[in-house]
Amino acid sequence: MIRQSLSIVALFATSLTTSCSRKTASAPLPQPTAFGSAIVESSGGKQTSQAGMALPQPLVVQVNDQQGTAVPGAMIEFSAAAGVAFDPAYGLTDSSGQVATNVTLGGIAGRYQLTAFTIDKSRKKVALTIEEIALGYQQTLGRQLNDQYCERCHNPESTVERVSNFDNLEIKPHPFSEGDTLNKMNDADLTAIIGHGGPALNKSALMPAWGNTLSKSDIEALISYTRAISDPPGHDAGPVYAKN
Repeated sequence: MIRQSLSIVALFATSLTTSCSRKTASAPLPQPTAFGSAIVESSGGKQTSQAGMALPQPLVVQVNDQQGTAVPGAMIEFSAAAGVAFDPAYGLTDSSGQVATNVTLGGIAGRYQLTAFTIDKSRKKVALTIEEIALGYQQTLGRQLNDQYCERCHNPESTVERVSNFDNLEIKPHPFSEGDTLNKMNDADLTAIIGHGGPALNKSALMPAWGNTLSKSDIEALISYTRAISDPPGHDAGPVYAKN
């Protein structure tokens, strides 16, 4: 009899815990206190990370009114294809009209289209699409090689770890994301110029030959990385994942 009573108590406790969990999971969204007419990206778009990993910087979006003034208290929600996680997935805009979220991309390499949306006074949805890039293993290796050998000349921005040499070069090298130029070059052209230097394609001799430093697989990884981050994307930039 005592065992039966204990079983009933345990069953009741389990039922109560499950009920509480369900209530927490289905908690209502916070109610907006204001409404805007536009939603814009403040920062965090077009980032890259390894597939399945968090983006290095938060994604920050902002709600504005018709005059372009930031709107505090507006609701923003985020969505994307399956496998993408947002922390938080929604929120009310702060005093600067913004909401920031940490994004973890899906586990498959490609371009992920994220959607942030708010509602206007008429309850009509106003949406913004942001693209982020998940790198596969080969592309991640290419990014590491780029950081080690290429960024100093191909990126005009200096960082704490790296001082850019871009401004010291008479002929400016193309950034690796410059799709308008690099998409016109096939893989064989890129292999030649990386391995044998600029003169291999009648380009500037300031582009050195890396064939004695980088292996064939290293050069392939670099090319795969440049294709992945191409802006605008080329035909081999990888699949695009968007919410159905």
